Amino acid sequence: MSDIRAELTATLDEAEWDWLAPHACRDVLILVTLGLDLVEVGIAIATDDTSRIQRWIDEALIQKPSPSQLSVWNQNQSQRFQALIVQPYVLVQETSHPT
Repeated sequence: MSDIRAELTATLDEAEWDWLAPHACRDVLILVTLGLDLVEVGIAIATDDTSRIQRWIDEALIQKPSPSQLSVWNQNQSQRFQALIVQPYVLVQETSHPT
């Protein structure tokens, strides 16, 4: 698992909404709450840890963005996120809030 952790940590990056918007249109964007480690979520998805993933979904800690969130981000294309690609998904966490 340390190889997966190292690989995902190396690919963790920051992205603006204008780069992420096409992934939202393809319905592959997953919003991860700030309380979770983005790499840990990526590892759970990459290793198909369904029990942890289901618990996070049940607790609304990971979810698809809501229409209202998408609307806000579409109006603020420079909104920044931490982003991690775990095929076929793109996991994101907000890093700054719109002004």
